[in-house]
Amino acid sequence: METVDWVTTPAAIWRRHRSGLRAIRRLDPVHWDSLQGIDRQKQALAANTERFLAAEPSNNVLLWGARGTGKSSLIKALLNRYHPRGLRMIEVDKDDLVNLPEIVDDLCELSFRFVIFCDDLSFDVGESGYKALKSVLEGSLELPPDNVRVFATSNRRHLMPEFMSDNLRSEMRGGELHPAEAIEEQLSLADRFGLQLSFYPFSQDIYLHAIDALFPEYPDRERLHREAIRFATSRGVRNGRTAQQFFRHFAG
Repeated sequence: METVDWVTTPAAIWRRHRSGLRAIRRLDPVHWDSLQGIDRQKQALAANTERFLAAEPSNNVLLWGARGTGKSSLIKALLNRYHPRGLRMIEVDKDDLVNLPEIVDDLCELSFRFVIFCDDLSFDVGESGYKALKSVLEGSLELPPDNVRVFATSNRRHLMPEFMSDNLRSEMRGGELHPAEAIEEQLSLADRFGLQLSFYPFSQDIYLHAIDALFPEYPDRERLHREAIRFATSRGVRNGRTAQQFFRHFAG
């Protein structure tokens, strides 16, 4: 099993077949300032991360919302911005969350501050991996370590599937709404993320602002915007991912 040198390694990934961590050799170089249209989310995430690095009270974070709107890119940019100040990151796939307590056990005595990154997190009916995640988020008999936080991205606000039948089982008692047990279970996991940041598809103005940031020296803005709008229309969505795809399509 590989031993990660956290002094020189900013991030690692859990590999199931190795039952251990592998240092990430090629980090995505996405830059904090290159992310457009999500200033509110950037400000909130940066403030929470700086408190975490300063050993002050901070929250686990859930970034949820529409696909391609910059959730994962923001986490990558966060690492690039803060790893010189001691931030380290470990990516854990949803299917490997059962190993999360063991991963965290090996981190609690280290001097670095660790973010466990779970990308595209959601659970289907019958999956039990969320139980291990719950224990790391809020602890059980043993408190979670002070130097570990969980940052997750998801297209689902509550991380678990929501069915109309669950709402039909809710009851009114004494004028108060009492959610069904299934709804309580859905909410109980998401509620453990003290900071929840929402992401939505871009308006056309924000989309074109992102395009301008990717093409700072392109001389014909009118043509650039016309082609960018045509490209987004063909894709059926305006977001940061579409802007990046247009850049790779149109650059040069």
